[in-house]
Amino acid sequence: MTATAQADSHTSLVFTDPAFARHDPGAGHPEQMARAAAFERAWRQVPGCLERPIAATDESEIWPLIESLHTADYLASLKQAHAKVSASRGQRLSLDADTHIMAESLPAALAAVAGAMQAVDALMAGQTQHAYLAARPPGHHAEPHRAMGFCLFSTAALAARHAQLAHGKQRCVVLDFDVHHGNGTQACFWDHADLMLVSSHQMPLYPGTGATDERGAHGQIVNLPLPEGCQGPAFRQAWSQALDKVRSFAPEFIVVSAGFDAHRDDPLAGLLLDESDFAWCAREIQALARELGTPGLLSCQEGGYNLEALESSIAAYLGAFDAPQ
Repeated sequence: MTATAQADSHTSLVFTDPAFARHDPGAGHPEQMARAAAFERAWRQVPGCLERPIAATDESEIWPLIESLHTADYLASLKQAHAKVSASRGQRLSLDADTHIMAESLPAALAAVAGAMQAVDALMAGQTQHAYLAARPPGHHAEPHRAMGFCLFSTAALAARHAQLAHGKQRCVVLDFDVHHGNGTQACFWDHADLMLVSSHQMPLYPGTGATDERGAHGQIVNLPLPEGCQGPAFRQAWSQALDKVRSFAPEFIVVSAGFDAHRDDPLAGLLLDESDFAWCAREIQALARELGTPGLLSCQEGGYNLEALESSIAAYLGAFDAPQ
């Protein structure tokens, strides 16, 4: 079967790994292990989703990409923490007030980065026009020098960087509709004129960043702070205006930080979106990718902490992608 025929046979290529279900931040933690099962229930109910298990990847192939955005001191400290919990029996360490790791945590985060790399490669090879990375832990809060907000590596940012380093794409964009500001992506991209971020998020809310005057060293950061209680029409209007700025940037590759905690039923925030708003995002972003002629787009799973709302939102989002034209 040719690459084109493969792309025509499904709407989303779903990248999965058993490691995503083994990361355990502890009892009562919002980023619970059961989220991985919710991801799977969601994509399995959407016709056209095709599973692609993440291929085993030597760590020597993953770390150079991670090192392109994260500092050596942070990575050394993370490896030391992993060695400590791996040598213990069930020990868990806190990297910050919200981010806890145990022996299976670093392997899961590394699998997420490997999956992001393989998803980008599949898009570039014409094997799909939409890839969904069903990964946990999430990534968009991890800054170059520290873990933060449940996140170890800035996965979506690293996917964009892989598109540059491995495939020669010059300008890349991350579109982030998680309810929390993508501070990690912003910090990774701040000095890079060829890496754009658009982030919508409730404000004020954790992590406290994301004001409109945070524009990056080259004006390539676009923040869309939204007030508590914001509903779909205002959310869609903000994104419609922001996508015009993305058109002007003319990215050659698109990554989505797909967090679904802006849903009205999510316990960690106060935006009032529903499944139809996430489906709208999928249609608008896919239309933009086709307009710009990019090799499809990659969606990286971020937040979403009410399991029922998370499942229905992912299903609505993935179900809104249509087959290649």
